[in-house]
Amino acid sequence: MSDARPRRTFAVISHPDAGKSTLTEALALHARVITEAGAVHGKGGRRATVSDWMDMEKARGISITSAALQFNYRDHVVNLVDTPGHSDFSEDTYRVLSAVDSAVMLVDAGKGLEPQTLKLFKVCALRGIPVITVINKWDRPGLSALELMDLIEKQIKLRPTPLTWPVGEAGDFRGVLDRRTGEFVKYTRTAGGATRAPERRMSPDEVGDEDRAVWQDAVEESELLEADGADHDQELFLAGTTTPVMFASALQNFGVAQLLDLLLDLAPAPHTTPGVDGSLREVDDEFSAFVFKVQSGMNAAHRDRLAYARVVSGTFERGMVVTHASTGRPFATKYAQAVFGRELSSIETAAPGDIIGLVNAASLRVGDTVYTGDPIEYPPVPSFAPEHFQVATAADIGRYKQFRKGIEQLDQEGVVQVLRSDLRGDQSPVLAAVGPMQFEVVQERMTHEFNSPIRLSRLDYQVARRTDDDGAAALVGKRGVEVLRRSDGTPMALFVDRWRADVTARDNPEIMLEALPAGGV
Repeated sequence: MSDARPRRTFAVISHPDAGKSTLTEALALHARVITEAGAVHGKGGRRATVSDWMDMEKARGISITSAALQFNYRDHVVNLVDTPGHSDFSEDTYRVLSAVDSAVMLVDAGKGLEPQTLKLFKVCALRGIPVITVINKWDRPGLSALELMDLIEKQIKLRPTPLTWPVGEAGDFRGVLDRRTGEFVKYTRTAGGATRAPERRMSPDEVGDEDRAVWQDAVEESELLEADGADHDQELFLAGTTTPVMFASALQNFGVAQLLDLLLDLAPAPHTTPGVDGSLREVDDEFSAFVFKVQSGMNAAHRDRLAYARVVSGTFERGMVVTHASTGRPFATKYAQAVFGRELSSIETAAPGDIIGLVNAASLRVGDTVYTGDPIEYPPVPSFAPEHFQVATAADIGRYKQFRKGIEQLDQEGVVQVLRSDLRGDQSPVLAAVGPMQFEVVQERMTHEFNSPIRLSRLDYQVARRTDDDGAAALVGKRGVEVLRRSDGTPMALFVDRWRADVTARDNPEIMLEALPAGGV
């Protein structure tokens, strides 16, 4: 039998260094999944963040891969899908956002809405994903709370409806005013923020003299919000018109419990998802799921390959045979895993909203659908327009077999797009990326995972357009353009700059030159 408890499946989006991985750890700590939180930039004795497991992630203090964490809280099952924060990995983040029902937008109290946060919010808006906003790092000096509310309304056109309001200005975080109950939630620091922070709820009459002045300031500002109509409305939130706001310090574990409660109370549950042909599967229909991420190299001891799949409908049972929609072939799910960072554990069943890891899923690609019963296929995840191009060659020609296998696998995972042509041959594929750091990931993994170091040489192309076979033939020999093919067979026309692309399109209206979604959305 599948676990019938309600699900909440969400992602955290933010600009780099806004505290996303720290918040992920703090949420897991509060759900008692781990006993001590770690931070990438923590002090000597603190361990590395569980969800950041690649060597590059630990060295740079950034998230590159996606981590799926599942934990129980109250009477719910919570699926937190962590995302890469760096803009160079926008494609991976977009894929993750195709697998969640809501998002937590993390905003640095000192910096406000930063460029990558804005880009990722646009993805949420395009996908109709409701957003809860967390003002993080309130334990450090920053902007005023009212300033931040103005920024949210002006820059992302969402009406902020704070559910908690800070007691104490940024840098002097005493606690929050819970606007739903009128209570003062007072926080107590713990050593390095490594353990769950104690909190005490008290009525206004119980507020001590040491907090009385800042409490009164918070009450007055909350009354201003109420007079302005900035109160939560569930229908407007789900419609993407408003965003509930709360204040926190993920590093100190302040406000994390309130966020978990908020997710359970307000975030939407898994819902019906239409297929590419418009057909619908209700949540309690037969099993179906779609793959939003493929990852290998998580276990250096053996060649593993894990496909992350979001259960859309029905009950998943380990060992069940499903149909792979794109090929019509059966796929056995003997090895199904729950994923916590780098750690895997077997699962027996999963319900809609859950994230399952299908091990050794060599035939599965990003965007694939698997199902039982009547056929269903969910919309594919679009590829972003690459803006950086480099030719890859094996540093050791004697390791060409490993080179070819590694490039093929990284292509299937979506680490980069791989483009080929008869002229360049398989020995010199062109790697196409949204951001240059993707090339560093390729070099790192080709060297250490596939034992085939590579050389990269930069190409001067800046713009890619999708074309068709007729267009590919017509573009041969034209100045400032080269046509290659993606591994899915799509012809891609690469141009030296946007001006050349626009001129070619204007002078050759019969040629199909279609722009891909931009990495900046």
